[in-house]
Amino acid sequence: MGILSRMSTIFKSKMNKILDQVENPQETLEYSYNRQLEMLQNVKRNLADVVASKKRLELQAVKLKDSQKKLEDQARQALQLGREDLATTALERKAAIQQQLDGLQEQIKGLEAEQAKLAAVEAKLQAKVEAFRTKKEIIKAQYSAAQAQVKIGEAATGLSEELADVSLAIQRAEEKTEQMRARAAAIDELVNSGVLEDALEPADPLERELKQAGAATQVQADLERLKREVGKA
Repeated sequence: MGILSRMSTIFKSKMNKILDQVENPQETLEYSYNRQLEMLQNVKRNLADVVASKKRLELQAVKLKDSQKKLEDQARQALQLGREDLATTALERKAAIQQQLDGLQEQIKGLEAEQAKLAAVEAKLQAKVEAFRTKKEIIKAQYSAAQAQVKIGEAATGLSEELADVSLAIQRAEEKTEQMRARAAAIDELVNSGVLEDALEPADPLERELKQAGAATQVQADLERLKREVGKA
């Protein structure tokens, strides 16, 4: 499994946990984007560390080569002086340095391979981050538009429900009014037909007749009194 694949697996695992907790997809997208940026920065830092390590080894190799050149000059000078023993010692030291150089070259090659690998990972991850950023902005815009549509729909639904309630209230009021008018008309009809008597009238028929007779007597008495007053008695 490559570095990018391992990082992707870890990222997906953590994202699944985050998705269970975060409800707003915009926040989820931003979190995902920031995590990818962090991974990209980590790759860049690792790449910079590898390059720095390679540079240090290359500088050491240059110093060792300078030492080899110096030892070879010393061996030549020793031979010129007839000191083959010193020349041999210098060349032995030069050979030991060569072994160090060979080891450094192997390390440098390994770092170069790691550098190339990390550079490829960086390029791929950079492309993925850019593609994700573009897609993220599109999805966020679509989500915002959907939110606006939902709010408009909810507002329209609420208005429709409110208008329906108002219409129902008006209908009920009209029904109550019609019922009251019908009741009033029925009462008027009953009163006019004599079915309903005046509350002040006696309920007993005999008492009512006596009262009517008393009223007639009073009327006659008043009539006689007025006749006497006008001299017509």
